[in-house]
Amino acid sequence: MPVTLDILRAWRSPRRLIREKLEAGPREDRALATLMGASALIFVAQWPGLSRAAHFDPSVPLEARLSGALLATVFMLPLLAYVIGAASHMLARLLRGKGTWFGARLALFWALLAVSPLMLFNGLVAGFIGAGPTATLVGVLVMAGFLYLWINMLIEAER
Repeated sequence: MPVTLDILRAWRSPRRLIREKLEAGPREDRALATLMGASALIFVAQWPGLSRAAHFDPSVPLEARLSGALLATVFMLPLLAYVIGAASHMLARLLRGKGTWFGARLALFWALLAVSPLMLFNGLVAGFIGAGPTATLVGVLVMAGFLYLWINMLIEAER
């Protein structure tokens, strides 16, 4: 099934989607590909805002801003995601979760990938409108959507 349809399915039924992904067995290669796809989309989502910032403040060129965003999202975010996935599994174990380390990671990775279209929209708002109440509102909606997806997927993965 195409990943775009899986992203739509994640919003309709996040628990069913993660259950199906976990039933396919622990495939770390697919989990890493999911995380890298999410990281790449999150990097692209930052381009409009970075371009706007470089236009209004030319003291830091766009290339430098893009390089920093690339380092943060494509290289550091995956490492941080593995740590957060492990921490979420340990927290779930304290709350009597019965899942696996892989399940907790996969729930986080799929939540990141599923929220990436909203992050792309957030980037467009940041690029065209700039900082302000609209950008803040869209950012809050993106965070709420991510938490909705991640919590539901993590609950299912820890059953």
